[in-house]
Amino acid sequence: MNLSDPTTFARAYDEYGATVYAAAYRILGDGTRAQDVVQDVFLRLWRRPTAFDARRGELGSYLRLMARSRALDLWRESQAAGRASDRLKIVVEDDDGRPEERPFDAAELGDARSTVRAALERLPDAQREALVLAYWGGLTADEIARRSAVPLGTAKSRIRLGLAKLRSECGEQLAVAV
Repeated sequence: MNLSDPTTFARAYDEYGATVYAAAYRILGDGTRAQDVVQDVFLRLWRRPTAFDARRGELGSYLRLMARSRALDLWRESQAAGRASDRLKIVVEDDDGRPEERPFDAAELGDARSTVRAALERLPDAQREALVLAYWGGLTADEIARRSAVPLGTAKSRIRLGLAKLRSECGEQLAVAV
């Protein structure tokens, strides 16, 4: 089967388009997004017709598998976007305005920051550096290990030990601030 031939390709679309759509629709439950999956599947087939190997199975099964995979990717993306949107709504709902508009909260937050800074200063240099890089620098333990030229386990231990010391020194005040 020569799928790079437009006539053969059109025949394949006519024969399998509806089943590809059905496979995508079952997962997504949305006709428009299922049509997008059909277009994506057949566009991939058109661009790379040699990716299909008739010795490994029939074309319909191959196309339905591609549709299922793409539909699941889209479904997962929408789930992740929904979770992110939910988290943002929670943050926005909990926000009662700028801190300067809430002097009591601003003072309490300032006290918590002072407590954390003081506790951080009392940590050993290596633990303090690891915590600052992880929580304020946004680095992963692996990135911290490479940057500090230490084994990954050592970087993780520094973070864990530093957090434990912070909790023991200012746990109550941090719990109130959070």
